[in-house]
Amino acid sequence: MVDATTSIYPVQKSHQGQLEALDDCVAEEVPIALIYNGISHAVMLATPQDLKEFALGFSLSEGILTSAKELYDIEIVHQEKGIELHLDVATERFQQLKERRRSMAGRTGCGLCGSESLDQALRIPETLIESNLQFDSAAIYKAHQAIQAKQELQALTGATHASAWVKPDGEVVMVREDVGRHNALDKLIGAMALAGTSKEGFVLTTSRASYEMVQKVITAGIPMLVAISAPTGLAIRIAQGCGLTLVGFARSHQHVIYSRADRVLYK
Repeated sequence: MVDATTSIYPVQKSHQGQLEALDDCVAEEVPIALIYNGISHAVMLATPQDLKEFALGFSLSEGILTSAKELYDIEIVHQEKGIELHLDVATERFQQLKERRRSMAGRTGCGLCGSESLDQALRIPETLIESNLQFDSAAIYKAHQAIQAKQELQALTGATHASAWVKPDGEVVMVREDVGRHNALDKLIGAMALAGTSKEGFVLTTSRASYEMVQKVITAGIPMLVAISAPTGLAIRIAQGCGLTLVGFARSHQHVIYSRADRVLYK
């Protein structure tokens, strides 16, 4: 079983018609099972690092837990075919999980595989973001310029996404990476919960802003999501309905605001 974040493979690289033998560093992805009070709930393919943060962040962003205090312990068990994360959670939350439990094994990037009904497929957040926090537009540019230097796994492999926690002034203070964009965001949310980080800031993601990315940020109570790529229509509608500031196509000197533009100031 592979539990390293990267592996080295000999490859043949072609450049301008010339072949060169090289050793290439590639990112690993491993099946990771999340098991709550002895009951398996989900199996995700993820980069095998920051696993406790991943388990907590997933639990919070999926509404299984409402606070880090409801997670009593996490045991990491390495198996032949993957990794099991055994979570010991509050009895009340476990009972609620059993009531709405559904099979999520094999979940893909769309976030809906394994759902048994339309009600299960779309979990619209009940949270309304009421933050009065405002951001200078320069903070978006500053964060975009800073994040690449903080993506260590991406620099090695070219295969991972990152989610960053950014202060209102644009300072990137925390970054988590994974082959899956949703996993990177869950790891970030978990790290913030463990650190007791204030929600006064925004998330920058190196991916598109899908429905699930928006849903997770709203559930976490974060007022703004900035994506380097595009949002989907469903993501925009949910952001608008829940009061999330949603920014897409963030570059060094441009961005597009799709929801709650009043939180972004221009000098």
